[in-house]
Amino acid sequence: MEALLSESVAHLCARGKGILAADESPGTLGKRLKNTPQLRHLENAEETRRQWREILLTSDTGSCFGGVILHEETLLQSTKEGKAFVECLRERGILPGVKVDQGLEPVGEETVTKGLDTLSERCAAYREQGARFAKWRAALKVSDVLPSRECVEQNAEQLARYAKVCQEQGLVPIVEPEILITSDYGMARSRDVSTLVLREVFKRLAAHGVDLKTCLLKPQMVMPGSESAEKASAQEVARATLDVFDECLTDDLAGVFFLSGGLTEEQATVNLNELNLAAKERYAARGGQPWKLSFSFGRALQASVLKMWRGRPENAEACRAQSLRLAKANSSACEGEYNPPHPSPSDAGSTLVETFRGHSGAAV
Repeated sequence: MEALLSESVAHLCARGKGILAADESPGTLGKRLKNTPQLRHLENAEETRRQWREILLTSDTGSCFGGVILHEETLLQSTKEGKAFVECLRERGILPGVKVDQGLEPVGEETVTKGLDTLSERCAAYREQGARFAKWRAALKVSDVLPSRECVEQNAEQLARYAKVCQEQGLVPIVEPEILITSDYGMARSRDVSTLVLREVFKRLAAHGVDLKTCLLKPQMVMPGSESAEKASAQEVARATLDVFDECLTDDLAGVFFLSGGLTEEQATVNLNELNLAAKERYAARGGQPWKLSFSFGRALQASVLKMWRGRPENAEACRAQSLRLAKANSSACEGEYNPPHPSPSDAGSTLVETFRGHSGAAV
């Protein structure tokens, strides 16, 4: 398993490569259709979801994506002509991954993640179906008193146990402790919570013997909540994020793949580019930055493409072209080489607006 894990993580962390997060559950994708005016006429049926995913997974993005995270529904789906999506990805040099958590369940005002009890068996099956890496998401709500210490510890423990099981089954684990942005907290609170959460996560990873050389982190950038009056520049986001990483991360971690967390397509790219520019300067004396800083964006790689699609087959090629433009912009940003203008259309901004991504009564 060690050789397989090392090969997979090297591919995911290759220069100029990031990860497309296309693992939305049927429920989440249904909400996006309902909340996007151009798509409200579409039924949230499996065939609708398959058609949308075919656009994303057959775009010529192999030079930009090392992997794509799929929902388990997508792992077994095929193109209209019958070619398995996992084979479409392999042909483009892209590793298939899979979301392995089973959504969130409430614990008071907070949440923990479901799915550990059947994880080992499912990971073995996913690997047989072609997956080479996995993702597990924890969601941490922030206020003056949240997250609670108990919630942080529970979620960190789950993330560590998940990561260990994945490695035992030959899947590279992506550890995602998402600090939910839908709140009015400021930069200082974001920095404090991020530090608290990441310290606990790495403590638990070590306790469970997770090999960080074949493990990836998917964090939120350190920034004010979306409802805060405080705003932060890309430079401030980069500086605060790297400050937290210096306190919490160890150099043997394979890579950091940021989530886009409600940012517009352009903001996500600009922030990622600034993070890499700042890291090059900060770590030059150490012989280079200790971790790859890349992207595992979902909405920031899909928003304008989804709005362009409108559920019409005749729009598919234009959508694939837009998908490639977004991928190239972020591929450049993960090397600190992005140059505007951004390919995101000005009318969109472009984002898919979603409210609280904690527990909503269904898997998210």
